[in-house]
Amino acid sequence: MLTLEEGRFLVKLARSTVDGYLKGKSPEIDKSKLTPNLLEKRGVFTTIYKVSRRRKELRGCIGYPYPIKPLYEAVMDTAVESAFHDPRFSPLRKEELNEVVFEISILSPFEKIEVKSPLEYPEKIVIGRDGLMLKYGVYSGLLLPQVPVEYNWSAEEYLMHLAMKAGLPPDGWLIKGVEIYKFTAQIFVEKSPNGEVVEEKIYQEVEK
Repeated sequence: MLTLEEGRFLVKLARSTVDGYLKGKSPEIDKSKLTPNLLEKRGVFTTIYKVSRRRKELRGCIGYPYPIKPLYEAVMDTAVESAFHDPRFSPLRKEELNEVVFEISILSPFEKIEVKSPLEYPEKIVIGRDGLMLKYGVYSGLLLPQVPVEYNWSAEEYLMHLAMKAGLPPDGWLIKGVEIYKFTAQIFVEKSPNGEVVEEKIYQEVEK
C-alpha cells in the first residue's frame, strides 16, 4: 500500500507532466521523493475528469494493466496518453487544465476468477472492491473498480459492460472459454482542479 504522501506525489506528477507536455518541456522530478514504492513496477491507470458544478465527466483514461515500468514512470506515460491520445476524446487543451482533476489508480496483481459455470461470475464479484479484466482470444477489456460504483451497476451489468469494453456482445461474458480476472486498486484523486489530493476509498471491508 502507498502512503498518502506517495499518492499525492503521483497525482501532482501526472498534472505537472501534462502541463509540461503542453509547454513543450519535461517536468522536474525531486528524486529524493522516489521511495521504493514509487520505484516498484506496478500496473496503473491515470484518469482525467472534467468538473463543472460538482459534476465529473470522463475526459480521458489510459493505463498499463501490467507492471512493466517503475510506478512513477508509468504515471508520467499514462498521464500523457490519457490527456492527449485517448481515442474517445480530443486532445486536452491548455485552457482545460484548470477544469480537470487527475485520478491515479494503482493496481494489484490479477487473480483469475475460477468458476465451474459462467453463471457463477456475478456471485464471485464484490462491487466497489473488484476491478475486472476479460480475456478471450484477441479480445480483452478492463474496467476499474470505481466504474460500477459511479454508474450504480449490478454485478450482471458490470459483466455486460466489461464484455462490451472487450468488443464482445453484452452476454459475451457467458461464452465458453472466456477468462475473467479480478484486481483491486488504490486510488488517489484531486478534490478540485490542482487542489487537495485524497485517497478515495470506495469499498470498506466489514469486520465480522
